[in-house]
Amino acid sequence: MEGCGEDGQVKLLGVTRSPFVARVRMALALKGIHYEFIEEDISIQNKSELLLQSNPVHKKIPVLIHNGKPVCESIIIVQYIEEEWDSKAPFLMPRDPYDRAVARFWAAFIDDNVFPSIVRAFRGQGEEQHKAGEESVENLLLLEEVLRSTGKAYFGGDGIGLVDIALGALLVLIQTVEKVTNIVLMDTQKSPLLSAWADQFCKADKVKNALPDRAELFVYLSARRAELTSPPPRN
Repeated sequence: MEGCGEDGQVKLLGVTRSPFVARVRMALALKGIHYEFIEEDISIQNKSELLLQSNPVHKKIPVLIHNGKPVCESIIIVQYIEEEWDSKAPFLMPRDPYDRAVARFWAAFIDDNVFPSIVRAFRGQGEEQHKAGEESVENLLLLEEVLRSTGKAYFGGDGIGLVDIALGALLVLIQTVEKVTNIVLMDTQKSPLLSAWADQFCKADKVKNALPDRAELFVYLSARRAELTSPPPRN
């Protein structure tokens, strides 16, 4: 996708299997921002000079580069996109300051609670994995109640917003971890509204093409899971 036009020069550094990169791709697509996607090799020894210069603190993707200025961290980037192109619909954050603060709270909850429980479930074994799976279900039950309280199709109301993007970009990861580990992370019986929201979100125009590649993520996570569960080599 060409990255220079009326929106300025916009580049995105990332990999297609990353849910965090997917957040940025969704926001850009929803806003109709043209950008250049630069696929990174994120292995430690092969990170590009552009990535290292653009994110010298964490040296991680995603990085949005707008007119030569880098912005890091997916949720911060999504908020930057909303603020930089605030005249372009749709609006990804509420207009009201209180509602905006609430959206930021739940986006942070997803990063600080939901995602770590998914990682622990993926990495763990036995009781540790079981406990992480239960924690994930409980975290998503809280979000079920948040969605119920809106009375709308999305966390953002009638359209996709910050919280939808924050959680929606993790859906392929959640489903793939469930498949690889054979544990439940999102209980469809306990979270019917969230399950219906997930189906609708993944089919939404401009979002579905930004989701992580399912096949690529399955291959990657299957290999990582095999490494984690294989017995240590004998001396």
